[in-house]
Formats: sequence, C-alpha cells, structure tokens
Amino acid sequence: MSSDIAIRVQNVTKAYQIYDKPQDRLKQSLWRGRKQFYREFKALDNVSFEVKKGETVGIIGRNGSGKSTLLQIICGTLAPSSGTVEVNGRVAALLELGAGFNPEFTGKENAYMNATILGLSKEEIDAKYDEIVAFADIGDFVDQPVKTYSSGMYVRLAFAVIAHVDADILVIDEALAVGDAIFTQKCMRFLRRFMGNGTVLFVSHDTNVINNLCQHSVWLSHGTKRMFADAESVSKAYLQYCNQKLYGESIKLSSVNNLKEHDLKNSDAVKKEDVRISFFEDITNSDGWKTGVADIVGVEMMSLDEKPIMLIEGGEKVILKICVHVHQSLSSPIIGFFVKDKLGQSLFGEHTYTYIQPPCSAHSGEILEARFIFNLPLFPNGDYSMTVSIADGDPNNHTQHHWLHDAVIIHVQSNKLRYGLVGIPFESVTMIKYEKLNE
Repeated sequence: MSSDIAIRVQNVTKAYQIYDKPQDRLKQSLWRGRKQFYREFKALDNVSFEVKKGETVGIIGRNGSGKSTLLQIICGTLAPSSGTVEVNGRVAALLELGAGFNPEFTGKENAYMNATILGLSKEEIDAKYDEIVAFADIGDFVDQPVKTYSSGMYVRLAFAVIAHVDADILVIDEALAVGDAIFTQKCMRFLRRFMGNGTVLFVSHDTNVINNLCQHSVWLSHGTKRMFADAESVSKAYLQYCNQKLYGESIKLSSVNNLKEHDLKNSDAVKKEDVRISFFEDITNSDGWKTGVADIVGVEMMSLDEKPIMLIEGGEKVILKICVHVHQSLSSPIIGFFVKDKLGQSLFGEHTYTYIQPPCSAHSGEILEARFIFNLPLFPNGDYSMTVSIADGDPNNHTQHHWLHDAVIIHVQSNKLRYGLVGIPFESVTMIKYEKLNE
C-alpha cells in the first residue's frame, strides 16, 4: 500500500446466513454445502475506496445501509466474507455505545483494558491516566462499575481513552450524538486538533456535521457504495435521495444539475476596494431537484426603497425577494431560504410559514412573491451561497417541489476582523479607565 494511504478498502463483502428455523442450521452442517438451507444477506457488497493520510472522510447512509459493519471490518473486530482492508497506522475506535466495556468493571479498569487493547503499555497508561480522567470529567464514577453509567458517561470515558492513545486513525460511529453540549464541544476541539495530522473516519446522519468536518464522504445504500466524492456533493445527493424516499412513488424528484465554475475573482464588482458583500443570482447554474408543480424563477436582494443591490457592507436592513411560478395548485405554499458557508454549514434562514398564518393557497398560472425583511449579518471573508426552495404543506409534513442549491453566490471581502461564523454590527465599542480607588 502506498505510504500516503491510511485506509484501503478493496471489494469488501460481508454476507450473513439467515436461517428460518433452528433445525436448518443442523441440516446445513450435515449436507456440507451440497444443499442450501439459508438465505444470504449481504450487509456489504463489493465496497471499495481509499482514505489518504490526514484526510477526514465521512460515511453517511440510512439505518441498515452497512455503515457500522464497514467500520467494524476496518477496525478488525469483524472479518469480511471477501475482499481486503489495509490499514496503515494505529486505529482507535469509538463504535456503538459501550462497545469494548465490561459492565462489571469500574471505569478505571475499563480505561486500562481499552488502552491496553489499543496498544499502550501499563507504564504509558499510568502516565496518561490523570489526563484521561480529567477529559472524561465523570468524577467519582470512574471508580464505579460502568453498568451504573448513563449513556453520556459511557461516551465520556470511551472518548477520553481514544483521545489519549496517540492513534494515527480515529474511527467514530455517531457516538457523540448522546453527549451533552459542553462535552461535545470538547470532543470537537480535540477532533479539529487531531485532524491537523491524523486521519478520521466519521459516521453521522447530520450532513451539516459531515460538511463541516470532512473533505470527502462515502454514501452507503443497502450495503453498496452509492457515491464517493467531496463531502458537499455527497450531502446534496443524499438529501435529494432521502426526500425521494420520504415522498415515495407519489412525487418524482427530477435532478437539476447545471453547476458551472464560478469565477468570482474576475468579477468587476469584486475588484472595487470598498466592496463588502457581493451578490450574484445564479439560478440557471444551480443544482437541486424539482417536481414540476412549481418553479423558483428569481431571487433578488433589494434595499428598503426596493432598488436592486449588488454591493453592501453588511449590517444593513435589506429585502430578499423570491419569486415562484405555480404550475399546479398548492394548498399551503412555503417559500424559504438559508445561507451556507463554504463547508455547507447552514448559518441562518427562514420560511414564510413562520409568519403567514393561515397560509394562502395558490393556483396554476399564479406568481408567488415572498419578501423577507431583515438586518443582514456580518460575515468573515470568504464565499457563501444561498439555498432557496418552494414546498407545499407545513414545516413537519411537506413536499419540496423545487429545491435549488447555490441559487445565490455571496462573496465577502472586508478588512474588518470578525469572529465566529456570522457577526452582528456594533453601534459602539468603548473602554473606560478609572482612577484607582483609595482603600
């Protein structure tokens, strides 16, 4: 295996024999394969991909798609029926909740046992034990049997161990979903530090997390590799797939794939020194899906006097206008948008259902125009995009009839230093100095 490859999965298949009756197992052993008394179920079917050293790769897919089986094979806790897996480096894994823990052992005993399995000597564990306990932050429970632990405490201890075994590769299977917010943030800070040099395989159902953490993503469906590409492209395709599964055969989503390269650097608007935020409506080059019931035909940013604007500084009050052409009747149309950063993370957004009650209906041939008036936040430098959609129903039960990724491209160029994903304009910032009071 090439020295720059951390994990290579080649033609991996994992098949299980499903017996309808217990006696069929005995018959199978007596017939020695001359006759088949079982049904074969393939949890994985001919899956192949490579992960380079230093990459963070996400694995997404619906329940039962084979994600956990794949991770177990990569970690060596499960053998494939056919195919090979090559791993270059020490692997530390956080798989299903409580995996590898003996419920009768104390937290301390389990920490030593897990660290030993991962390749550390007793002396190395002794040196790191205080750090493991501090990271887990479960107090005196570390000396109690883990069968008394909550699910969150399981994860705290398990993650604390894998964070201190000097692994080359981390494998994490959705386990952080049960942690509390403070501990999850601690784990994410560790992961970002680790990602500077290490390799990470990360399973999650949250495409925002996948886009945030991962360079590439593997999409598994019914045990097969459906897609392996950059994280954002896989997330978009997976989102459309999940919506199609939700709607069933009653609604057919047709892909809209018109993406082209955007050369914002050559835009005359961006070359101006006083530019802060530049808007480029780009519906014709957007991808997504549509049902044919209604189409988004325009997205426009305007000032409060309803003049189109392309360049603003951020912090101003603006009007976002989204126009929709209705082809078939809608009983409860919902028009919405959200703004994403370059990693595909949703920063903010809104839809009409929140404010328009009762919802108005729309009929074939009519034009709907949604207007959102708000103070535009401040953004750090970089490129952003706006996703827009038209749906019918309510926020909990609806059909997305036209969904467009990157319908608007937003380029931000500013000399101001800002913190966080988005900022707010400050009216003033002052600092007052007082004379020292006499004691």
